[in-house]
Amino acid sequence: MTTVAGLVLAAGAGRRYGMPKALVRLGGRLLVESTVDVLRAAGCTPVIVVVGAQARRVRRANLGDALITENPDWPTGMGSSLRSGLTAAAGSDATAAAVLPVDLPGMTPEAVRRVTAFADAEALVAASYHGVRGHPVLLGRAHWHGVCDLALGDSGAREYLRRHEVVEVPCEDVASGRDVDRPTDLPR
Repeated sequence: MTTVAGLVLAAGAGRRYGMPKALVRLGGRLLVESTVDVLRAAGCTPVIVVVGAQARRVRRANLGDALITENPDWPTGMGSSLRSGLTAAAGSDATAAAVLPVDLPGMTPEAVRRVTAFADAEALVAASYHGVRGHPVLLGRAHWHGVCDLALGDSGAREYLRRHEVVEVPCEDVASGRDVDRPTDLPR
């Protein structure tokens, strides 16, 4: 049976935003709570939240049965969070991992399901929005070691994906791939 772990990258300090984006409130909920719910509703199991900046406060969020893993190297960028999340996922029976940064308030379970429909150990799949690659990104287990080797700084899986063929799945009709960098970026 194919299972997909959901990885929430929620460790950053949100320097441009002025606070960790995991703790930003939108519609009465924290972005980290909404992101966990999107992955859970899409069928991801386990859902793993990578924390770093303000980890204690993020841990107090309403995350249900999500697994929490701490990234002690969070100041070095998203790459270390991706490595932490994939390391945690390696302890599960997941065939692949769907990766979502915490700052995508327009993400939907439908977009995650479209991408995870391609799940197998060899999968490399990314959502696209009007021809621009975005999240979620699906990483088959066979790629986790290679992704970890190249996930440095804020690039995440970008370098690994650049070197390999990636299936792109259009999702602009069901979600927004726009991230939130500043308070003015939040949907109204």
